[in-house]
Amino acid sequence: MPITIPTAPAGHKLLEGKTVVVTAAAGTGIGFSVAKRCQEEGARVLISDLHERRLAEAAAKLPDASGAPAPTRLCNVTDQEQVDALIAGAIEELGHIDVLINNAGLGGFAHVTEMTDVQWSTVLDVTLTSVFRMTRAVLPHMTQRKTGAIVNNASVLGWRAQPGQSHYAAAKAGVMAFTRCSAMEAAEHGVRINAVSPSLAMHEFLSKVTPDGLLEELVGREAFGRAAEPWEIANVMVFLASDYASYMTGEVVAVSSQHA
Repeated sequence: MPITIPTAPAGHKLLEGKTVVVTAAAGTGIGFSVAKRCQEEGARVLISDLHERRLAEAAAKLPDASGAPAPTRLCNVTDQEQVDALIAGAIEELGHIDVLINNAGLGGFAHVTEMTDVQWSTVLDVTLTSVFRMTRAVLPHMTQRKTGAIVNNASVLGWRAQPGQSHYAAAKAGVMAFTRCSAMEAAEHGVRINAVSPSLAMHEFLSKVTPDGLLEELVGREAFGRAAEPWEIANVMVFLASDYASYMTGEVVAVSSQHA
């Protein structure tokens, strides 16, 4: 039976009038897709990434109402000074930040007995500690305004087991726990913090870094017989960022057709 890939829906102004900052938004993955969807839903979007050329290319594909590229800020999310500068620069550019989408993450494949300390610590720094750094930097701004939403990108591997992914899975499980705990602290200030947990979203970079045969195996676990399109993950992130999710905080929403 042929696999049908749905068409992305039109925007419905779910984020009209809001400002959004997205990390790791260059390239072809979830970060770029969520930035694009936020724009389509009426938001002003500032995108950030570590890679200058790819960031500029992504911005050019995201023109604002005037036709100018989306505003950008270079940022290494493992460096707190750069994180602080990103938040300050975004506030200067956008006036304020309504939504932060923490999308930065780093994977890899290594069995525990062969994994180095550097491999372990690098994946956790980029994937988990960056979420802490970004949240710590933006929360004072949001709590002062008594409003805001943070959406983190987790993974089904925070719940499920897969060989060679102990560092990545541990980091994503940490993102889930951090989301729940930080949400309880932010709630009294009117700020919501939630996360999405994708199973498999296909994009060009993923196919380049995944061992041969693994993608086919993972696709075989999906009930729809295909990986998600990045915009399908982005749609749920947009929902969590929007006022439609006003009574949701500390939640981790699976975006998956993967078999239990």
